[in-house]
Amino acid sequence: VCLPLSMLLGFFETYQKVVINVKQELILLRSRRDENCYLSAAVGSAEPAVAKIELSSLTWHVPYLTLDDHHRLELHRHLQKEKVIRMNFRCLELYEYPLLPTTQKHVWNVKTSSQVEKPRYVILAFQTARKNTVRKFSSRFDHCSVTNAKLFLNSKSYPYDDLNVNFDRNQFAVLYRMYATFQQSYYGVEHNYPLLSLSQYKDKGALIVFDCSKQSESIKSGPIDVMVEFESSAAFPGETTAYCLIIHDKAIEYNPLTNIVHRMV
Repeated sequence: VCLPLSMLLGFFETYQKVVINVKQELILLRSRRDENCYLSAAVGSAEPAVAKIELSSLTWHVPYLTLDDHHRLELHRHLQKEKVIRMNFRCLELYEYPLLPTTQKHVWNVKTSSQVEKPRYVILAFQTARKNTVRKFSSRFDHCSVTNAKLFLNSKSYPYDDLNVNFDRNQFAVLYRMYATFQQSYYGVEHNYPLLSLSQYKDKGALIVFDCSKQSESIKSGPIDVMVEFESSAAFPGETTAYCLIIHDKAIEYNPLTNIVHRMV
Protein backbone atom coordinates (compact mmCIF):
# COMPACT_ATOMS: atom_id res chain seq x y z
CA VAL A 1 0.00 0.00 0.00
CA CYS A 2 1.30 3.46 -0.93
CA LEU A 3 -0.49 6.21 0.99
CA PRO A 4 0.28 9.93 0.48
CA LEU A 5 0.62 11.70 3.83
CA SER A 6 -1.41 14.57 2.40
CA MET A 7 -4.45 12.34 2.96
CA LEU A 8 -3.73 12.08 6.68
CA LEU A 9 -1.98 15.24 7.82
CA GLY A 10 -2.92 18.80 6.99
CA PHE A 11 0.71 19.93 7.06
CA PHE A 12 1.66 17.83 4.03
CA GLU A 13 -1.49 18.91 2.21
CA THR A 14 -1.29 22.68 2.66
CA TYR A 15 2.39 23.52 3.23
CA GLN A 16 4.09 23.35 -0.16
CA LYS A 17 7.46 24.97 0.59
CA VAL A 18 10.85 23.46 1.33
CA VAL A 19 11.74 22.67 4.95
CA ILE A 20 15.38 23.49 5.68
CA ASN A 21 17.61 21.76 8.20
CA VAL A 22 14.86 20.41 10.45
CA LYS A 23 14.62 16.98 12.00
CA GLN A 24 11.31 15.35 11.05
CA GLU A 25 9.63 12.54 12.95
CA LEU A 26 6.51 10.63 11.92
CA ILE A 27 4.49 9.01 14.72
CA LEU A 28 1.80 6.49 13.73
CA LEU A 29 -0.61 5.02 16.29
CA ARG A 30 -1.89 1.57 15.37
CA SER A 31 -5.30 0.28 16.42
CA ARG A 32 -5.04 -2.04 19.40
CA ARG A 33 -7.32 -4.61 17.81
CA ASP A 34 -7.20 -5.93 14.26
CA GLU A 35 -11.02 -6.23 14.17
CA ASN A 36 -11.19 -2.50 13.43
CA CYS A 37 -9.27 -2.96 10.18
CA TYR A 38 -11.25 -5.52 8.16
CA LEU A 39 -14.71 -7.00 7.53
CA SER A 40 -15.55 -10.70 7.84
CA ALA A 41 -18.92 -12.30 7.07
CA ALA A 42 -20.23 -15.45 8.75
CA VAL A 43 -21.01 -18.52 6.62
CA GLY A 44 -24.17 -20.21 7.82
CA SER A 45 -24.17 -20.63 11.59
CA ALA A 46 -20.39 -20.42 11.87
CA GLU A 47 -18.64 -17.50 13.47
CA PRO A 48 -16.92 -14.95 11.21
CA ALA A 49 -13.33 -15.74 10.35
CA VAL A 50 -10.72 -13.94 12.44
CA ALA A 51 -7.58 -12.55 10.84
CA LYS A 52 -4.34 -11.20 12.21
CA ILE A 53 -2.62 -8.23 10.58
CA GLU A 54 1.13 -7.86 10.85
CA LEU A 55 3.20 -4.96 9.53
CA SER A 56 6.46 -6.31 8.17
CA SER A 57 7.96 -3.03 6.96
CA LEU A 58 7.24 0.67 6.84
CA THR A 59 9.03 3.16 4.61
CA TRP A 60 8.70 6.94 4.54
CA HIS A 61 9.66 8.43 1.17
CA VAL A 62 10.64 12.10 1.44
CA PRO A 63 11.87 14.24 -1.47
CA TYR A 64 15.34 15.61 -0.75
CA LEU A 65 16.81 18.67 -2.47
CA THR A 66 20.48 19.60 -2.77
CA LEU A 67 21.95 22.90 -3.95
CA ASP A 68 25.12 23.76 -5.77
CA ASP A 69 27.72 25.95 -4.05
CA HIS A 70 26.44 29.21 -5.52
CA HIS A 71 22.81 28.75 -4.45
CA ARG A 72 23.84 27.26 -1.11
CA LEU A 73 25.77 30.45 -0.33
CA GLU A 74 22.79 32.60 -1.33
CA LEU A 75 20.50 30.54 0.87
CA HIS A 76 22.89 30.84 3.81
CA ARG A 77 22.97 34.62 3.45
CA HIS A 78 19.18 34.74 3.30
CA LEU A 79 18.85 32.62 6.44
CA GLN A 80 21.25 34.87 8.33
CA LYS A 81 19.15 37.88 7.35
CA GLU A 82 15.76 36.22 8.03
CA LYS A 83 16.63 34.12 11.06
CA VAL A 84 13.08 32.95 11.79
CA ILE A 85 10.83 31.30 9.22
CA ARG A 86 7.08 31.26 9.78
CA MET A 87 5.17 28.21 8.56
CA ASN A 88 1.40 28.49 8.14
CA PHE A 89 -0.69 25.42 7.42
CA ARG A 90 -3.96 23.72 8.26
CA CYS A 91 -4.17 21.09 10.96
CA LEU A 92 -6.64 18.22 11.39
CA GLU A 93 -7.62 17.54 14.99
CA LEU A 94 -10.01 14.72 15.92
CA TYR A 95 -12.10 14.58 19.11
CA GLU A 96 -14.14 11.60 20.23
CA TYR A 97 -17.16 11.28 22.51
CA PRO A 98 -16.92 7.53 23.26
CA LEU A 99 -20.45 6.87 24.51
CA LEU A 100 -23.32 9.26 23.88
CA PRO A 101 -26.19 9.36 26.40
CA THR A 102 -29.37 7.70 25.14
CA THR A 103 -31.21 11.00 24.82
CA GLN A 104 -32.65 12.90 21.85
CA LYS A 105 -30.64 16.10 22.31
CA HIS A 106 -27.06 16.63 23.35
CA VAL A 107 -24.64 19.54 23.75
CA TRP A 108 -20.92 18.79 23.41
CA ASN A 109 -18.31 21.31 24.53
CA VAL A 110 -15.48 20.17 22.31
CA LYS A 111 -12.59 22.53 23.10
CA THR A 112 -11.39 26.11 23.58
CA SER A 113 -9.08 27.38 20.86
CA SER A 114 -6.95 30.46 20.38
CA GLN A 115 -7.24 33.03 17.61
CA VAL A 116 -4.25 31.57 15.80
CA GLU A 117 -5.82 28.10 15.73
CA LYS A 118 -9.40 29.14 15.06
CA PRO A 119 -11.57 26.50 13.35
CA ARG A 120 -12.24 26.83 9.63
CA TYR A 121 -14.25 23.65 9.11
CA VAL A 122 -15.85 21.25 11.59
CA ILE A 123 -17.10 17.77 10.62
CA LEU A 124 -19.48 15.85 12.91
CA ALA A 125 -20.17 12.11 12.52
CA PHE A 126 -21.68 9.19 14.45
CA GLN A 127 -21.07 5.45 14.65
CA THR A 128 -23.25 2.88 16.40
CA ALA A 129 -21.74 -0.44 17.54
CA ARG A 130 -18.94 -0.41 14.95
CA LYS A 131 -15.96 -0.77 17.28
CA ASN A 132 -14.07 -4.02 17.77
CA THR A 133 -16.29 -6.09 15.50
CA VAL A 134 -15.65 -7.71 12.13
CA ARG A 135 -19.34 -7.72 11.18
CA LYS A 136 -19.56 -3.98 10.40
CA PHE A 137 -17.47 -1.51 8.43
CA SER A 138 -15.59 0.65 10.90
CA SER A 139 -15.04 3.22 8.15
CA ARG A 140 -18.74 3.97 7.68
CA PHE A 141 -20.89 6.38 9.65
CA ASP A 142 -24.53 6.27 10.77
CA HIS A 143 -27.08 9.07 10.49
CA CYS A 144 -28.77 8.08 13.79
CA SER A 145 -31.96 9.85 12.60
CA VAL A 146 -30.45 13.26 13.24
CA THR A 147 -32.92 16.11 12.75
CA ASN A 148 -30.79 19.15 13.57
CA ALA A 149 -27.17 20.09 14.28
CA LYS A 150 -25.40 23.37 14.99
CA LEU A 151 -21.85 24.50 15.55
CA PHE A 152 -21.21 27.32 18.02
CA LEU A 153 -18.07 29.44 18.04
CA ASN A 154 -18.72 31.41 21.22
CA SER A 155 -22.24 32.74 20.56
CA LYS A 156 -22.06 32.57 16.75
CA SER A 157 -23.93 29.58 15.29
CA TYR A 158 -23.32 27.72 12.00
CA PRO A 159 -25.67 27.46 10.23
CA TYR A 160 -27.90 30.25 11.46
CA ASP A 161 -31.21 28.46 10.75
CA ASP A 162 -32.28 25.02 11.94
CA LEU A 163 -31.67 22.17 9.50
CA ASN A 164 -35.02 20.38 9.98
CA VAL A 165 -33.90 17.16 8.28
CA ASN A 166 -35.61 13.78 8.43
CA PHE A 167 -33.65 10.74 7.29
CA ASP A 168 -36.65 8.43 7.70
CA ARG A 169 -38.48 10.46 5.02
CA ASN A 170 -35.34 11.04 2.93
CA GLN A 171 -35.41 14.75 3.68
CA PHE A 172 -31.71 15.51 4.10
CA ALA A 173 -30.82 17.50 0.98
CA VAL A 174 -29.50 20.41 3.05
CA LEU A 175 -27.01 18.12 4.82
CA TYR A 176 -25.84 16.65 1.53
CA ARG A 177 -25.37 20.12 0.10
CA MET A 178 -23.21 21.09 3.11
CA TYR A 179 -21.15 17.95 2.47
CA ALA A 180 -20.89 18.41 -1.31
CA THR A 181 -19.89 22.09 -1.23
CA PHE A 182 -17.06 21.43 1.24
CA GLN A 183 -14.78 20.40 -1.62
CA GLN A 184 -15.35 23.67 -3.44
CA SER A 185 -14.76 25.79 -0.34
CA TYR A 186 -11.76 23.88 1.05
CA TYR A 187 -9.80 23.35 -2.16
CA GLY A 188 -10.98 26.47 -3.97
CA VAL A 189 -12.15 24.55 -7.05
CA GLU A 190 -14.92 25.68 -9.35
CA HIS A 191 -16.92 22.44 -9.50
CA ASN A 192 -17.78 19.83 -6.87
CA TYR A 193 -17.14 16.12 -7.33
CA PRO A 194 -18.28 14.54 -4.04
CA LEU A 195 -17.15 10.98 -3.39
CA LEU A 196 -20.60 9.89 -2.17
CA SER A 197 -23.86 10.11 -4.06
CA LEU A 198 -27.07 11.15 -2.32
CA SER A 199 -28.07 7.56 -1.51
CA GLN A 200 -24.53 6.58 -0.48
CA TYR A 201 -24.37 9.59 1.81
CA LYS A 202 -27.35 8.31 3.80
CA ASP A 203 -26.22 4.68 4.04
CA LYS A 204 -22.43 4.97 4.24
CA GLY A 205 -21.20 8.40 5.28
CA ALA A 206 -23.66 10.82 6.85
CA LEU A 207 -21.06 13.49 7.62
CA ILE A 208 -22.31 16.84 8.92
CA VAL A 209 -19.95 19.51 7.59
CA PHE A 210 -19.93 23.01 9.07
CA ASP A 211 -18.21 25.68 6.98
CA CYS A 212 -17.02 28.42 9.36
CA SER A 213 -14.24 29.74 7.13
CA LYS A 214 -16.00 33.12 6.95
CA GLN A 215 -16.28 34.54 10.47
CA SER A 216 -17.73 37.75 11.86
CA GLU A 217 -15.81 40.41 13.77
CA SER A 218 -17.40 39.31 17.05
CA ILE A 219 -15.17 36.21 17.27
CA LYS A 220 -11.92 37.73 16.02
CA SER A 221 -10.55 38.49 19.47
CA GLY A 222 -9.98 36.38 22.59
CA PRO A 223 -10.36 32.60 23.01
CA ILE A 224 -13.00 30.69 21.04
CA ASP A 225 -15.23 28.07 22.66
CA VAL A 226 -16.10 25.32 20.17
CA MET A 227 -19.41 23.59 20.89
CA VAL A 228 -21.72 21.36 18.84
CA GLU A 229 -25.39 20.80 19.53
CA PHE A 230 -27.36 18.02 17.86
CA GLU A 231 -30.68 16.23 18.22
CA SER A 232 -32.47 13.30 16.63
CA SER A 233 -36.04 12.13 16.14
CA ALA A 234 -35.46 9.30 18.64
CA ALA A 235 -33.01 8.67 21.44
CA PHE A 236 -29.50 7.91 20.24
CA PRO A 237 -28.93 4.12 20.31
CA GLY A 238 -26.63 2.56 22.83
CA GLU A 239 -22.95 2.17 21.91
CA THR A 240 -23.08 5.33 19.78
CA THR A 241 -19.84 7.28 19.44
CA ALA A 242 -19.62 10.86 18.21
CA TYR A 243 -16.61 12.21 16.33
CA CYS A 244 -15.70 15.84 15.76
CA LEU A 245 -12.97 16.67 13.26
CA ILE A 246 -11.74 20.26 13.50
CA ILE A 247 -9.76 21.72 10.61
CA HIS A 248 -8.04 24.83 11.89
CA ASP A 249 -5.19 27.18 11.13
CA LYS A 250 -1.80 26.56 12.69
CA ALA A 251 1.47 28.47 12.64
CA ILE A 252 4.96 27.69 13.87
CA GLU A 253 8.25 29.55 13.70
CA TYR A 254 11.60 27.84 13.40
CA ASN A 255 15.20 28.85 13.07
CA PRO A 256 17.05 26.69 10.51
CA LEU A 257 20.42 27.60 12.03
CA THR A 258 19.57 26.51 15.58
CA ASN A 259 16.73 24.01 14.85
CA ILE A 260 14.57 25.73 17.48
CA VAL A 261 10.82 25.49 16.78
CA HIS A 262 8.21 27.70 18.45
CA ARG A 263 4.48 27.15 18.27
CA MET A 264 2.41 30.30 17.70
CA VAL A 265 -0.50 30.63 20.14
